[in-house]
Parts: sequence; C-alpha cells; structure tokens
Amino acid sequence: MMSLAPVDSAITVDHLTWRVKGKQAEILTDLSFAIKAGAFVGLIGPNGAGKSSLLRCLYRKIVPTQGRIEINGCEVAQYRRSELAKQVAVVQQEEPPDFPIRVHEVIAMGLIPHKPLFSFDTERDRQSVWDAAERVNVMHLLGRSFASLSGGEKQRVMIARAIVQQPTILLLDEPTNHLDVHHQIEVLTLAESMNITVVVSIHDLNLAAAFCDALLLLHRGRIVASGAVADVLTESVLSEVFSVSARIGQHPFSRGLHIAYDYRG
Repeated sequence: MMSLAPVDSAITVDHLTWRVKGKQAEILTDLSFAIKAGAFVGLIGPNGAGKSSLLRCLYRKIVPTQGRIEINGCEVAQYRRSELAKQVAVVQQEEPPDFPIRVHEVIAMGLIPHKPLFSFDTERDRQSVWDAAERVNVMHLLGRSFASLSGGEKQRVMIARAIVQQPTILLLDEPTNHLDVHHQIEVLTLAESMNITVVVSIHDLNLAAAFCDALLLLHRGRIVASGAVADVLTESVLSEVFSVSARIGQHPFSRGLHIAYDYRG
C-alpha cells in the first residue's frame, strides 16, 4: 500500500474504487494511501481528477464500489452517522441554503453530534459557540443572516462550526475558491490552527506547497504521486499532469518550494 505515513494513521484507504451506479466508467480507481494523525495533506490534481469524489467517500456521502476506508482505525462503514461526525468535520463547496438562518445557528450545528435529539442548548453550548466565533473573528456576525455574508466570512463561519464539532479530522473541499488572496491565507491558517488532521482539496499549488506537509496528486481518478511536497511538485509532473511549463524555486519568505509558471509558454 502506498502510504504517506507508516504508523499512527488517522485515515487509511485500501484499494478504493468508485463508479456511479449503473455506469461502467470509474471515477476513482484502486486508490491506496494512509495519512498520519495530525498531518496537513493537500489533495491536488486537474479539474475532474476525482478530488471531491474522494473526499465524499471519506465522510461517507458516497459509498465506494469496492475497497476499504478506515477512520482512526475503524472502518468508516461501521460508524453510526453521529459517531462519524464526532471524528470528521467537513467544510464543503456547497454552502448551507440561503434561507434565513443566523450565523450563531450555523456554528451551533457543530454541537449536534454531541447532544441528544431535540435537547435544548445549555450555557456551556452557548459558550462553545462564542469561543469558536471569537477564535475565527466572527463575533460581530453572530446575529447576521448567513446568506448575507461574503465568501470569506462564510468560510470562517464554517470553520467555527467545525471547531465546535470537536473532530479529530477536518476535510475541506476547495475552501479557497472565489476568495481573494488574503482570505485564502486566512482560511488555511485557521484550519492549520486546529492542530488536527486536515485534508484539503486545493487548486492553488503554491498555497498547497506553503501549508501542506504532504500531497496526494490525482489524475483521471488515480493517484499518480504522493508524499512530501518537493517529491510531488516537480517540473516534470507539472508538465505531464497539468500541461504547463514551470520552474521550481525557493519562496523568498518561507524558503519553501515555489512554482513560477511560464504564462506565455
């Protein structure tokens, strides 16, 4: 099994394949990998590579055609929904519907896995919501309609919800889409500050290089490279998988890997 970490895996995927029911074409083909607890892992690849489909398999929104997924040592199919939600929080591309729900209510949704059905919020619950809101700097938005927020504000609120949920794993599906560079950095910094296992689907390869400990590169539903950032983001891989000419250098601030693209090539 191709592995990002040999021991202490938070997520283990073994020979996962998925196709839409009734279809022959495979969206994901024979994926195997492991992610170490506490790692910040980037899921990268061209459009249509299968990144979102893989994330949906991890939190059981879709069921693989074959293969096995373990979350913290337990097969994901064996978890009850409420128990899986205690392990895994998700920030999806799709936002909550634009009906008049308040920001504090969105954040409080993170409490649901930890509370009996139809129970009332306690003072401790309300404090958890306030603490999370303060941590991501949305206290001033608590009374606002979620639908009225900007893209960056919505992402901060969704991360506050994840904080309240108290997971061991955070999955983010393209959280930086449609955000300006300031809010892209802000969202990833907030995710990093949770100090848990993070798997993020991301298009900006320089952001991936800046924040991620390791990368999984998907292409046409298969893993074509995995491991340390410098091992995955090579000039030959960028040419073969993304069809771009680029040079790999050193970032002037972080001293980490930085990609310079030939925009005219």
